[in-house]
This record gives sequence, structure tokens and C-alpha cells, in this order.
Amino acid sequence: MKVLGLLFLFIGTMISGASACTNSKEDTTMSHKINIAVNNQSFTATLFDNDTAGAFIKMLPLTIDMIELNGNEKYYDLPNSLPVNASNPGTIQNGDIMLFGSRTLVLFYQTFSTSYRYTKLGQVDDPAGLEAALGPGNVTVTFEEK
Repeated sequence: MKVLGLLFLFIGTMISGASACTNSKEDTTMSHKINIAVNNQSFTATLFDNDTAGAFIKMLPLTIDMIELNGNEKYYDLPNSLPVNASNPGTIQNGDIMLFGSRTLVLFYQTFSTSYRYTKLGQVDDPAGLEAALGPGNVTVTFEEK
């Protein structure tokens, strides 16, 4: 009887562990639309369904001065830390919106390989023209809910 009880306990643990693993893919589910305004141009982005994006949404609307870095991204250090679930994406895509560390919001405008770890926030739906709108230097960007 003890063996049967242990077997049920083992199976129950495996099932609950398997269901927990499926929740780790929540980053890939897109759910919330925001607007990104820069230099009189507007871009729609979709945020992922994760704790980081949820905390970011609570900060909106947000108008910030983003700093140019490396000719491929703009960044801004948020006043408060957000939840993190960092991983290495391998390749950054034009239009990716990510968090570096727990406070640095990054908007990428070029595609390139990376060895750094980021927490995914979302993606600009159609990044055509994003690089031109952001320009070569620092820029003021507004993030707001649609």
C-alpha cells in the first residue's frame, strides 16, 4: 500500500512540475497593445504576457529621454526595478523592447547578435521607419496604452 501511495505522490509531483514548466513560456504570448511616440511618429507595439510587462504597463503613460548606445539601441534607467526573467535571446530584432538588468528599458532599432541577457517586454509590430524616427542621438519617447 505504501508503494502505491508513493507512486501516486510521484505522479502528482510530475504532473504539477510539467504544468509549471508550461508557464515558463508565458513570454511568448503577446497580449497588450501600447503606442510609442517619437518625433511626431507613432508605432504600435505588443507587450508580452509576463510580470515584467505587467509592471511596465502600470507605469504608463511614460515620457522619457532615451540615451543612444552602440548605434543600435536607445535606453533609459527607470526609477524603480521591475520583475526580471532574463535570458540570452541570441539575436536582437529591430523593434525589440527589453529590460536589461532590473531597471534599464531598452528599445532596439537594429537587428544584431548578442551575448547579453535581457527580460523580454514586447515588440514593435511594424518597426519600418523606427530607426529613422529615433535618429542618431538621444531622443524623447512616449510610451502609452492604446
